[in-house]
Amino acid sequence: MADTDDADDTLRDLRDRFARALEGARGPGGGPDAGPYADNLLARWREPHRRYHTVAHLTAVLDHVDELAEYAGDPDVVRLAAWFHDAVYLPDRSENEERSARLAERALPEAGVPEAKAAEVARLVRLTVTHDPADDDRDGQVLCDADLAVLAGSPSAYAAYTVAVREEYHFVPGDAFREGRAAVLRQLLALPRLFRTPYGAEHWEATARHNLRGELEMLSTPVPPSS
Repeated sequence: MADTDDADDTLRDLRDRFARALEGARGPGGGPDAGPYADNLLARWREPHRRYHTVAHLTAVLDHVDELAEYAGDPDVVRLAAWFHDAVYLPDRSENEERSARLAERALPEAGVPEAKAAEVARLVRLTVTHDPADDDRDGQVLCDADLAVLAGSPSAYAAYTVAVREEYHFVPGDAFREGRAAVLRQLLALPRLFRTPYGAEHWEATARHNLRGELEMLSTPVPPSS
């Protein structure tokens, strides 16, 4: 019962956070009730096939956006982008970010968000394909840093993250997964900087690179044949 109550409290808190971000982007009373839009998004984030891209990940990204809000030009637009950035997620599809961006382009104007802000949300969602925002893209830097902050977790948190990612790709054979995951890690390590905000650069960069290098080394170690 306690676990159910905690989950209900989490969902209520997230609904409230979505409503505040929506009102911040459109203005108070600027559109229909936020509740159905929040519920639709939460249903997506709670799909049973998700193991990493879950409500817990959404909450973590929103918390990190709040942590980095001083660096954003429009924090509420960034918060909405966090809500939409993995709203469409199927691990066997490559166009999740594009489909998530299109969902934002449809839903946000209907919810009363001005077209320009809805377009900015969609742009930010598409940016999470590369996590490589321009030097003058303050909102892009905040969203990408918030999304990548998981890479700077403690050893146990990072290990849990890698296990969850593997579970989402359970249908991929071991060798193919190791090759694909290693390619992702190399792409991230090749970025001049993983984190673009001053806070992220100071507090997360070194730990994240250490974690990425450690995982890459582990993936590069030959797996002994099963007996």
